[in-house]
Amino acid sequence: MDQLNAMRAFVRVVEAGTFSRAADLLEMPKPTVTKQIQQLEAHLHAKLLNRTTRRVTVTMDGAAYYERALRVLGEIDELDASMALSQARPSGRLRVDCSASLALAVIIPALPAFHERYPEIQLDLGLSDRPADLLAENLDCAIRGGEIQDQSLIARRIGEMFTITCAAPSYLASHCMPKHPNDLEKEHAIVGYRMAGGSRTLPFLYANGRESIEVRGNYIVSLNEGTGYVAAALAGLGVIQAPTFMVQDHITAGALVPVLTNWCSAPKPLHIVYPPNRHLSNKVRVFVDWLAELFAKDDKIQRRSSLKLGEEMCAAE
Repeated sequence: MDQLNAMRAFVRVVEAGTFSRAADLLEMPKPTVTKQIQQLEAHLHAKLLNRTTRRVTVTMDGAAYYERALRVLGEIDELDASMALSQARPSGRLRVDCSASLALAVIIPALPAFHERYPEIQLDLGLSDRPADLLAENLDCAIRGGEIQDQSLIARRIGEMFTITCAAPSYLASHCMPKHPNDLEKEHAIVGYRMAGGSRTLPFLYANGRESIEVRGNYIVSLNEGTGYVAAALAGLGVIQAPTFMVQDHITAGALVPVLTNWCSAPKPLHIVYPPNRHLSNKVRVFVDWLAELFAKDDKIQRRSSLKLGEEMCAAE
């Protein structure tokens, strides 16, 4: 700590230009500042300052040490500030972007507990499947599924999405039960899902330990938003492949029926992303930690399904 104080004194002397002015800025006696610099030079075995009766100038060694000392002190000050911030009571508006389906199924039902823990945070939750521009839209963070394409963002993995294929009883009443993923391209209609701003529907992906299959079926309707996608399946418009958190309640109620349960799809990661700011605000920090805690214990996120689908449900899990 003595060396750190001496380093601060040296930086202040260089910036102030005299020992007297530096001592005033540091609110220390001038002899104390002088002694600290002398001890620092002795420790480094180098002369850092040239002293005259009117002014202090920096030696070559002193100039090099000054540049490095600035960086070190800056990092220490930033660390101290971040630790102090972590102890402060988080408050203020928190702007978060998330898909409507994930918010409705998992996040919003748990928000009373978040509010009870952090009553001074106001949450502005934007719901959309469209990838938001965090900087342009002044967002604090966003929740995104799949691999992160924008490498400029800081991402923290907070869970996984497992998918299940299902259809409404009304649809299955007029179509045979599919036994193989290829049946979806021959004898069935799917509900198409396309990314916001895109024109191509995403394929259904399957694996059973022996082979991997990509299915692109024919659709009656395609959508670019999750809740509408599930609504189309409930209306009997075709087969869907969706994350379990979107359909589990409907399956429990009998409104949707799982199909192709012996075929799996690789889980997709769930991330929370935020801009690469040097100082992560305390309100964002506690929200990220809370989400990670929530998703870690939510069956709809962490498991393919908590439903009793029997041993055939993705035996390769």
